Amino acid sequence: MVAHIETVAFVGIDAKPVDVQVHVASGLPAFAIVGLPDKAVAESKERVRAALAAIGLALPPKRITVNLAPADLPKEGSHFDLPIALGILVAMEALPSDILEGYLVLGELGLDGGIGAVPGVLPAALSASASDLGLICPAACGGEAAWAQDIEIIAAENLLSLINHLKGTSQIPAPDAVLEPLQETYLDLKDIKGQESAKRALEVAAAGGHNLCMVGPPGSGKSMLAARLPGILPPMSPHEVLESSMIDSIAGNLTEHKISRTRPYRNPHHSASMAALTGGGIKARPGEVSLAHHGVLFLDELPEFNRQALDSLRQPLETGEVVVARANKHVTYPARFQLIAAMNPCRCGHLDDPALACSRVPKCAVDYQSKVSGPLMDRIDIHIEVPAVSAADLALPSATEGSEEVAIRVANAREIQQERYAGLDGVSCNAEVDGEELEKVTVLDEESREILMRAVEMMKLTARGYHRVLRVARTIADLDNAKNIGKTHISEAINFRQKRQMR
Repeated sequence: MVAHIETVAFVGIDAKPVDVQVHVASGLPAFAIVGLPDKAVAESKERVRAALAAIGLALPPKRITVNLAPADLPKEGSHFDLPIALGILVAMEALPSDILEGYLVLGELGLDGGIGAVPGVLPAALSASASDLGLICPAACGGEAAWAQDIEIIAAENLLSLINHLKGTSQIPAPDAVLEPLQETYLDLKDIKGQESAKRALEVAAAGGHNLCMVGPPGSGKSMLAARLPGILPPMSPHEVLESSMIDSIAGNLTEHKISRTRPYRNPHHSASMAALTGGGIKARPGEVSLAHHGVLFLDELPEFNRQALDSLRQPLETGEVVVARANKHVTYPARFQLIAAMNPCRCGHLDDPALACSRVPKCAVDYQSKVSGPLMDRIDIHIEVPAVSAADLALPSATEGSEEVAIRVANAREIQQERYAGLDGVSCNAEVDGEELEKVTVLDEESREILMRAVEMMKLTARGYHRVLRVARTIADLDNAKNIGKTHISEAINFRQKRQMR
């Protein structure tokens, strides 16, 4: 007979159904796995053999063939161990042939018969829910799987307890959904002395989800400002939590397999490759842009990154997704993130200080800043200068307004935007709305429109630049709880768009 066990193969964050077919026939003893298995899947036969021996069962001296259908879909990962083992038990008639019908199975087997945690349980559980199937998974992943509503979940610690549960001789309790505690303390804006204009830009960026670039000398507080952004961002919605957690599940980054409500904050080193930023490798894993989905991607020392790696950010910044195309794979990951960049004005960092600047000024600034392409900079909504902090600023007392007060204004602005874009799919803030829809919800008086058009002409803004100024102005108006955009909102948005000239 041929046993059939349902499982999944992961293509990006999508769980594709896979039928594990097990056939036991007479012939010389052999154990073959076919259907484009990778090394981890091919080694499964040794783990399965040892796990069955640990519970007192031996493989029959026959020819065992395991086919992972569809055969042309690459299979990766150790989560095929458990469905293969259960398929063999059914084929050996150690389990009834219908006992596993209606279940999707995944899990890694230990040599002692234990069932170990595997990545991707949350997408698999959601796939099972969509197909009206139950789920059999490792006990360590039960809290993660329980977020898929209205499905039966069997989270077993070992193969023996799973068999006893299926036969009805014992009972495995249903797992409870596990949530990682929300981070209660963040770095506070009160810690930063001076830099009031930079704090204002950070507030606007948080309120509208805008990309931000900070330019300033070393030690001016650029990294400190970026690190305090998560403390003023609003909490993630349930939909955002689910999407972000699916990516973390695929990447194996869920802490103790608990769903996290904390917005991602990724801070890769400037030596990161293109594959590390956008995703790739042999298995086309998600990159930093996807791990920062619905969160913040902070790139410090922006010109020090590889130029090709930086230019690879242009597509995800525009579309909110990244397509990883390889010879053997074509995978799409979501990548709607907020880019915060920081850079020095030149290599020595002291362009505007004659006492500290190098002898190559201003050519060093031209060479250094030209490492970042114009099209990438055009996709950044807010450009600000972060000057060095003076001794007088350091002597000042701490600011009376901190992250808590700013976060309230940001949350109010985000609520206004969510109500405005409630009818638009996938749009929750001003930075995500396209130009056509933005024009529909934007009302400019004659004076404001004249200021904007004059700025477009003088600054030689592209159509993208024009709409990004409009988006920032809309956010500033939302912070003021203003229904229409006024000339002060337009003027501040234009000032944020003005790239600082090199000396």
